[in-house]
Amino acid sequence: MDAVMEASRGFFRQPLEEKQRYTNMADGEHFQLEGYGNDRVASEGQVLDWCDRLYLKVEPQDERNLPLWPTHLSFQTTSRARAAFLCRDVLQEFTAECTRLKDRLLPEMAKLLELDDGYFGDQFGDKADTHARFSYYPPCPRPDLVFGLKPHSDGSFVTLLMVDSGVGGLQVLRDGVWYDVPTRPHTLLINLGDQMEIMSNGIVRSPVHRVVTNAEKERLSMALFYSVDPEREIQPASKLIDENHPALYKKVKIKEYVAGLYEHFSQGKMVIDTARI
Repeated sequence: MDAVMEASRGFFRQPLEEKQRYTNMADGEHFQLEGYGNDRVASEGQVLDWCDRLYLKVEPQDERNLPLWPTHLSFQTTSRARAAFLCRDVLQEFTAECTRLKDRLLPEMAKLLELDDGYFGDQFGDKADTHARFSYYPPCPRPDLVFGLKPHSDGSFVTLLMVDSGVGGLQVLRDGVWYDVPTRPHTLLINLGDQMEIMSNGIVRSPVHRVVTNAEKERLSMALFYSVDPEREIQPASKLIDENHPALYKKVKIKEYVAGLYEHFSQGKMVIDTARI
């Protein structure tokens, strides 16, 4: 976990021309989801977030776009010594550990809903997606005017999030009130996403959250988004539906839902609303 955060910090502190080697603008004009830069800018009037990000597909492994994965990074550490990190190796190890954790969580979540242990694992399929997002929030001179990340819910099934141990900023919405999420070193925050809300028929909710900016300190986070195979369709589990508990969500195809996620996010809207009956 320390190596991931150090490598992330080192990447974002590089000169811009170095980071642009991994740009998410193909040919300098066309936005692609993976790579370094900002989120998609869909219109001139869009409200932008105060952050840079590096977004990478990490699973399935045969679909990795390795030219966009940073390799060696040299940067100043706190001890002023030069250090080099093999980012690919660090991310590979961290992802493998987190995937094992995810695989242990799925049957436990199924048990809580009184479903078969393998229900959610079977839904994921052999080509399930995992994306990594490294986010950098520089100090903001007017934190009252801009978000680090707009209010949203995750379109994933489950998200494993590691946040900067020294700087807060993540907030979660509950009953119309925003609450600060405390920071704890060497702790992963497990966030359930829209796909879990749909499959649980709303028993489990995908929390709306945001990131606020800091006037004095930079902030880093790293998230792994675990999603069902994009070619599959999901719907509320049949065992959770009866006369007293009708289906609250439509059947949705993951590929189309995720595409709608980015469109709605840029507009400050919630894509989960499109799945409700």
